[in-house]
Amino acid sequence: MSTGRLQGKCALVTGGAQGIGRAGAERFAQEGAEVWIADLNAERGQAAAAEIGGHFVRCDVAKGPEVQAVIAALPRLDVLYNNASIYWSGHDGRVTEISEVDWDRIIAVNLRSIFLFCKYGIPKMLEQKSGSIINTASSAGVIGIPDCDAYTATKGATVQLTKSMAAEYGRFGIRVNCIAPAAIMTPMMRQSNPENSTFDENSFLNLRTPLRRYGTPEEIANVALFLASDESSYLNGSIVVADGGITINGDLSYPDNRSKILK
Repeated sequence: MSTGRLQGKCALVTGGAQGIGRAGAERFAQEGAEVWIADLNAERGQAAAAEIGGHFVRCDVAKGPEVQAVIAALPRLDVLYNNASIYWSGHDGRVTEISEVDWDRIIAVNLRSIFLFCKYGIPKMLEQKSGSIINTASSAGVIGIPDCDAYTATKGATVQLTKSMAAEYGRFGIRVNCIAPAAIMTPMMRQSNPENSTFDENSFLNLRTPLRRYGTPEEIANVALFLASDESSYLNGSIVVADGGITINGDLSYPDNRSKILK
C-alpha cells in the first residue's frame, strides 16, 4: 500500500532491469516517484519501466558520455540509486588469476559507474540543495570474501566512497548512504553459484545465515525506500548491512566452528 513517501520526487536507478534494482525501481514508483531506469539490457529494462509506469534509458554505466546523456534527460534528480553491478563468475577470482581485461571491466561496472553518475548527477542535486544518493555495496565490502578479489575491491571502495561523499556533500543537503546486502535471491546470485560448483547451499544457510534463509530483492527495496525518503533525513554516511546476520557470524569454514552452531 502506497503512502506517497516519494511523491513528487524523481529517482534514477542504475541496473534497474532486474534483481535488486528492479525491485527498488518498483518500490519507488509505488511510493509516487517518477522513476528512470538506466541499464544496458534494453529488453528487460523497457519491460520493467513499462510495468512500473517509469522511463527507460539504455546506458553502458561505465561510459561517461552515455551517463551524461542520462543525467541530461532527467527533469530533476532527487534520488540516485547506484545499483548497477556485476559478479562475473568464471572471470573473477584471486588476483593472481584474474586477467587485466576482466579486472578492468569489473572495476568499470561496479565502481566507475558510481563515480560517473555522482560526478554528473550531484551538480543537479546541488542546484536543488537536496538529494539522496544510495550506493549498493555487499557483504564483500565489509568482510573478506575469497576468490572474487575484483568484486570485493569494488565493494570495499564503494563503502569508503560513500563515506567520503557523505562528508563532502552533507552540508549542501545531499545525503549519501550505502546498502551492503548478502545472500539475496537474484539472477546474479544464482550465476555466482552455478550448478556444477562445489558450493554447498544447505550448509551455507544452516551454518552462515542466522535467519536460515535467503533474502529477497523486495526486502532490500524496502531499505532503499527508507534511505530515499525523508524518514532517513538524519542518516548520512551510513552503511546498512542487510544480510540476515551473515557478517556477524564469524569464520565458519572450519569444523571447530561448525560444531558450535545450534541447528
